[in-house]
Amino acid sequence: MNFATAMKRIDAYERLIRLDKPIGILLLLWPTLWALWIASRGWPLPEEVLVFVMGTILMRSAGCALNDWADRDFDGRVARTRDRPLAAGEIRPREALVVAAVLAAAAFGFALFLNRFAILLSFAGLAIACLYPFAKRVFPLPQLCLGIAFGFGVPMAFAEVLNALPWECWALFAASVCYGFAYDTEYAMVDRDDDLKVGIRTSAITLGRHDVAAVMASYALMVALLAWLGFAMQMRWPYYAGLAAAAGMMLYHYLLIRGRSREGCFRAFRHNNWVGLAIFAGILASYIRW
Repeated sequence: MNFATAMKRIDAYERLIRLDKPIGILLLLWPTLWALWIASRGWPLPEEVLVFVMGTILMRSAGCALNDWADRDFDGRVARTRDRPLAAGEIRPREALVVAAVLAAAAFGFALFLNRFAILLSFAGLAIACLYPFAKRVFPLPQLCLGIAFGFGVPMAFAEVLNALPWECWALFAASVCYGFAYDTEYAMVDRDDDLKVGIRTSAITLGRHDVAAVMASYALMVALLAWLGFAMQMRWPYYAGLAAAAGMMLYHYLLIRGRSREGCFRAFRHNNWVGLAIFAGILASYIRW
């Protein structure tokens, strides 16, 4: 294998696990960081942060490889995904499974640095992550499954820091599920026409003309849950400033998705990174002694 061929293979593997598109890592990471800071009252251990960040990167990458393997017969028929390495024949299906397994094993290696409770929860998180790629074949709202999978870092963080899952954990987890459902429905709206042709089920298809309303309702419930959590935990004013900024971004998303254009919906999906960042910045700043 010459140098050019080797670099082409590396590029294919990089695109398989979406290292060229880190938005998914960030969307998975924000709820986990929210939970780490809230559970530790603003003082998470550096090693805990490192383990969760590395675990997030590795599990998201493994999930992408598994998702592409599961969708290998569909991606070639969808405009946005037809150039993915597996769909384009650059990588064989068996290779994608090996990559997913190796990355998941590496993520579990980091999880072993956590306490027993968090390790046990990691098995549940892995099971949910493995089920999501197949949910779109049988479940009318698979984006809800993704919301659960992407929010599962929340109970794991609470388990590690507190060795318990108090009500604050479940409130934050519910808000994270709403967050994931909203942005992944926006993502599904991009592919609605293609998904209808290939027979994939998504929330954008199931909800029909109520898709925009469902996204905004999910955002509203997310904000309400986070506001209630902040009030109950006596968070300081920066928390609410971050939440207000996030709510303003959600209203901007309405302007982007109300016309249901591919470009607008995809732009709204990607913009959710800033929603997560605004909330995290508010949490972080609320624990600073001004």
